Amino acid sequence: MTPLLISILCLAMVGTSFLSGIFGMAGGMILVGILLVLMPVPEAMMLHGVTQMASNGWRGLLWWKHVRWSAVGAFVMGCTLALVAWSFTRYVPSLPVALLLLGVTPFLVRLLPKSYSPNPESPMQGALYGTMCMTLILLTGVSGPLVDTFFLGGKLDRREIVATKAMCQIFGHAAKLIYFGALIDQVGSLDPVVAVLAILSSMVGTTLAKRVLEAMNDQQYRKWANGIIVTIAGYYVLHGSYLLVMTHALAR
Repeated sequence: MTPLLISILCLAMVGTSFLSGIFGMAGGMILVGILLVLMPVPEAMMLHGVTQMASNGWRGLLWWKHVRWSAVGAFVMGCTLALVAWSFTRYVPSLPVALLLLGVTPFLVRLLPKSYSPNPESPMQGALYGTMCMTLILLTGVSGPLVDTFFLGGKLDRREIVATKAMCQIFGHAAKLIYFGALIDQVGSLDPVVAVLAILSSMVGTTLAKRVLEAMNDQQYRKWANGIIVTIAGYYVLHGSYLLVMTHALAR
C-alpha cells in the first residue's frame, strides 16, 4: 500500500469507528464497503476484522458496566454453531453477492409479524440471530444491519445496546479472522504496520464518540439508528444489484 492509501484508510477508520462509537453500528458496514472496493475480498475481511475487534473491544471496555451478559452468551452460542458449519465450506462470495446479502437482511426482518419481533433479551432469539449474523459475517465481513435491527428490537437503553453488541461483535470478528486467515490461508496478506495503524485509528474514533453518546437520549438514539440502518441497507441493495447486472452484461 502507498502512504497516501494508508492515510486514507486511517482517516476512514477513525471516522467509521466514531460513528460506531455513537450508535454501536453503521461504521463497520461503511468501512467494509470501502475496503471491498480497494482490496480483494479475503484481504479486506482480514483488515476489517482487525479494525472491528479493536473498535468493539475498546467500546466494550468504555461501557463495561452496561453489558448484558445473558444476551452475549446466547448470541455467542449461535455464532459458534454457524462458525462450525461454515468452516466446512470455505466459501467466499463475489462482491455483488456480499453487498446484496448485507442490504436485504434487515428489510426481511422488518417484514416479520410483530409476534416475531426481535428481542435481544430472549435466549432463543439470541442464539438464532447469532447464527444468522455469524453467517453474514463469514460471507460478507459484517453482520450488516441485521444485528443492529436485532438489538434495537427490545427494551435495552442506548448504552446497553452499544455495550452488549460490542461484546458480541468481538467474538464475531475474531471468528472471521480465523475463517479468512487459517482456513483460507490469507494470514500473510495483511501488512502488520497497516494492522497496527488500523487498531490505533479505531480506538481514537471510539474514544471521541463517547461524549456524543452520553449527550443523546434513548429516543434520539433509536430514531437516528433506524434511519442509518435503512439508508445503508438500501445503498448496499442498489450497489450490489448494479454490480450484479453489470457482471452479467459483461459476461455475455
